[in-house]
Amino acid sequence: MSAKPDWDAAQYLRFEDERTRPSIDLLARVSLTQPKRCIDLGCGPGNSTELVAARFPDAVTEGLDSSPDMLEKARRRLPGLSFVLGDVNSWSDSTGYDLIFANAVLQWLPDHEGLFPRLARSLKPGGCLAVQMPNNLSEPSHVAMREVAAEGPWAEKLAAAKAERSAIGSFGDYRRWLMEAGCRVDIWQTTYVHALADLGAIAEWFKSTGLKPYLDRLTSEGQQDFVARYLERIAPAYPAESDGKVLLRFPRLFIVATREG
Repeated sequence: MSAKPDWDAAQYLRFEDERTRPSIDLLARVSLTQPKRCIDLGCGPGNSTELVAARFPDAVTEGLDSSPDMLEKARRRLPGLSFVLGDVNSWSDSTGYDLIFANAVLQWLPDHEGLFPRLARSLKPGGCLAVQMPNNLSEPSHVAMREVAAEGPWAEKLAAAKAERSAIGSFGDYRRWLMEAGCRVDIWQTTYVHALADLGAIAEWFKSTGLKPYLDRLTSEGQQDFVARYLERIAPAYPAESDGKVLLRFPRLFIVATREG
């Protein structure tokens, strides 16, 4: 069996400013003053880790990711920090962190009912679990991915790709799971509106995230065909504005849970 394709850090960073903004907004709601240990789970190329380290310069800040390519970029960006290869889905820490930061990663993992309490148990008393997850599976951008995958000549080949990311829980789910784990919980949702150059830019945005599980399973020719059909399908939902740009709506769910005790 061939190895699972790695994430593409360069493609991801084509929209670095837009992707970093939710991390800034999430970190602004973390009320810690002098944390000693911080970790950025699913740190990617280090753009969110850099924010954590700058906010808490006296803390030991680490990054963890499953992608060698992402970690290479993170180490090059922040040579003074420790970045390790690891699986967030099985990660835990018995010593305890003051801040566990997870920006745009947990939506890819299953069993949130078990995952979130496990992460909370890896906090020190008074520590914070800060999470941001895209909540956009019902947006036209993602509905179109599933429709194109189901209708094209690749339907059977892409059936597994549609299952790689499932819908996240409700506000009430996360509040209940984390309260039962001994946390105070703050939950909110923000819909970002990104003015992108054209429809093609929407495809480029999602090539490193939502479209990736589909495209990774296709030949080069199949990828081009899939993207062409995808652009045709999303066109009515993203009309050009007066300046020619298109507006990509992007809802994101935020959670800050503070462990009591």
